[in-house]
Amino acid sequence: MAAPAPRRVHWEDVPADDPPLDPLAVERRLRRERARRRAREEHERERQLARLRFLALVGFLLFLTLFLSLSVWETVRAAFGL
Repeated sequence: MAAPAPRRVHWEDVPADDPPLDPLAVERRLRRERARRRAREEHERERQLARLRFLALVGFLLFLTLFLSLSVWETVRAAFGL
């Protein structure tokens, strides 16, 4: 049984001496690649910002927990004379 044909031709596999079928194909390809790169960079920036927001929230909740714990402990100590 023959191997299945590749579904997509890689850009590097196209011979350099053959002109593209569409004269605007190169421009469309460049625009698409630039858009993909921008989307990838934007996604990475959003991941970094989400990581910072998460760490800030965890830090705030830790601070709040410590503050409330110490406040409650001081109130209990004062009330019961510990």
